[in-house]
Amino acid sequence: MKIPRIISYLFFCALSNTNAQESINELLAAGVADTQRFAEYYTAPASEGLVYSISNAWFNTAKSPRRFGFEISIIGNTSFIKDQKKSFNMVASDFENIRFVDNSTSKNVPTAFGGSSSETVVLTYDDPIFGDQEVTLSLPGGIGSSDSSFIPTAFLQASFSPFKGTQIKARVVPKMAFDDAKLNAYGFGIQQNLLSWLPTNKILPVAVSAVIAYSHLDGVYDFSSSEIVSGENQKMTLDVNSMLYQLVVGSKLKIINFYGSLGLLKGKTTTELLGSYQIVNGDISSSEITNPISITNKISGIRTTFGASLKLGFIGVNADYTIAEYNSASLGLNFGF
Repeated sequence: MKIPRIISYLFFCALSNTNAQESINELLAAGVADTQRFAEYYTAPASEGLVYSISNAWFNTAKSPRRFGFEISIIGNTSFIKDQKKSFNMVASDFENIRFVDNSTSKNVPTAFGGSSSETVVLTYDDPIFGDQEVTLSLPGGIGSSDSSFIPTAFLQASFSPFKGTQIKARVVPKMAFDDAKLNAYGFGIQQNLLSWLPTNKILPVAVSAVIAYSHLDGVYDFSSSEIVSGENQKMTLDVNSMLYQLVVGSKLKIINFYGSLGLLKGKTTTELLGSYQIVNGDISSSEITNPISITNKISGIRTTFGASLKLGFIGVNADYTIAEYNSASLGLNFGF
């Protein structure tokens, strides 16, 4: 069961490698609470980094276009995963039915963006006939590498200036389907030149704008046909929402401009494992588990962006870099009319 790399970033990353797929049955047998607790740590860098990635590149200058100006942009974003996000400290006492095979109290184990895992744990569960049982399981590794890991996103964005100094913006990723995975993303924003109505605006050397933008991404990964665990309607869903509040200051030259900004990003992600699951131990089946996992992450952080834009006629290009909990880089190709 292979799906494109970008989809692996967007969904419950443990499902994207065979080792983890085969472990679902044992993990759920050890208890839904333990499975969810492990999944929260494991998937956090993927969901948090995605919030930062889809919220980038809402502006490419602090200036405002002329009234009735229209711009279409093709934007690519990348959020980078820091080394400290590639593993987490798994404390055995935080889990009811999981312990390390060597009885260590804690160990650093990979997140979804870590490398391969060499850690083995013992899962304890209650069999309906044989009572307490134990099984040894290797923890899933990550899908990243030890050198670099990143989360890419891309958008088609359009902006229109109905009033002096005001830009209304919208972005979209058309619905995409890859094998059993589907993805959809969109957003809306507004950029207002705060100095546009001042009589001294034309003689001031800089422009100052405020940007407010909302971004959304949702996806579903249906693995009912995988036959990993018996059950029905098995799927992983992801829902990501973010709000960006940014103050942008930049030059007002004709061809090349520089800009910098300071802002606040707030976001929320919800990842759910839905459907029914019949956990099997040999020929013995336990009771059915329905919709076992729901993970919610809330993200809030300050971000600073530095960038430059070049415009020749109606064609422009811009690049910027954002410093935040998850640093990001963006590149845009812009067509203004």
